[in-house]
Amino acid sequence: MSQATQPAQKHYDVVIVGGAMMGSSTAWFLTNNPDFNGSVLVVERDPSYEFCSTSHTNSCMRQQFSSNLNVRISQFAADFVKNIRTHMGGDTRVPELSIHNFGYMYLADNEAFADVLRESVGVQHAAGAATQLMTPEQIKANYPFYNVDDIVLGSINTVDEGYWEGITVFDWWRRQARERGVEYIANEVVAMTRNPAGRRIDSVTLASGETVSCGQVVNASGPRADRTAQMAGIRLPVEPRKRFTWIFTAEQPLDRDLPLTIDPSGVHFRQDGKDAYMAGGHSDVDPAVEFDDFEMDHNLWQEHIWPVLATRVPQFEAIKVQREWAGHYAYNVFDHNAIMGPHTEVENFVFLNGFSGHGLQQSPAMGRGTAEFLTYGEYRSLDMSPFNYERIPNNNPFIEKAII
Repeated sequence: MSQATQPAQKHYDVVIVGGAMMGSSTAWFLTNNPDFNGSVLVVERDPSYEFCSTSHTNSCMRQQFSSNLNVRISQFAADFVKNIRTHMGGDTRVPELSIHNFGYMYLADNEAFADVLRESVGVQHAAGAATQLMTPEQIKANYPFYNVDDIVLGSINTVDEGYWEGITVFDWWRRQARERGVEYIANEVVAMTRNPAGRRIDSVTLASGETVSCGQVVNASGPRADRTAQMAGIRLPVEPRKRFTWIFTAEQPLDRDLPLTIDPSGVHFRQDGKDAYMAGGHSDVDPAVEFDDFEMDHNLWQEHIWPVLATRVPQFEAIKVQREWAGHYAYNVFDHNAIMGPHTEVENFVFLNGFSGHGLQQSPAMGRGTAEFLTYGEYRSLDMSPFNYERIPNNNPFIEKAII
């Protein structure tokens, strides 16, 4: 489907800056809300989505978070994925999807982190998650390929945790949103104009020169969130952080699915299809990077990632890299959690930013919540207010301990 470059109208009720996973989720949920009847413009600078975080995702889902709200957000995502055709109005073109439930395996090599796992499991159980704690002996019995000599405790959940077809969901959100009247353009917002009182964004200016007036603006621009906010005179503690991914095969494949394993070193790895595996990580020095910096760090694989893999899973001593890439986290340096809701002074500037690596699995609930806020001025399905922007100037972080 071709995409226009110029807007068809001079005014839109909602202008969404960024058309990847978050922007398209919001657009779709607006069209799915019978109480919303406004016009929506989605401005996406790269309609190929080649360099956006959505395209570089590892597409995983978990319920193992340390806050009840984050657990419930992922539970809605799991329900949405497993019942996507129903959620999308029974459209028979929409494929039936499932979650590949190999689970997440958190490994603790000290009592302090083991206590964090124990505390988090209590939160998860209260929300209805099926997480289990495992002793090293239990881990070895269930997953004999692990080396657990240094491990004191593990945590795993194989219900609604694993891999899902995130890009398929994204494609159908975008497709249905456009069919329902949302206008997508291949363009870029380069400036915003406030009203004389400074309390609202009156209009946005596009790279092609048009000025579009707007009722509300949604910042869904991923790692570029701070740059977008600066157009409105706002600073946002979100920056691009580079994250690396490798797909590899093993000379001696494992005899069962490999959970998404979070090693104490910070390296994570999982099953990737029938005969391959995926590993991810980053360097100890983790600065903000330029938006177009996707260069691989080959020393990182050789000196850190591969040695960790071979130590934790001895069968991974003989492996071969098939593919590799670098992507960007939209990293919230304040508290590593989402930033949502309106600005404290510019009242029609709405945030959907800073997901720090768990945005894809949170996108159904986040898009729904943002659509509710745009329609009603409040959240109705889940109370997302702990994520609201106001916590940043108030210096009131919403801490999530389970960040990978």
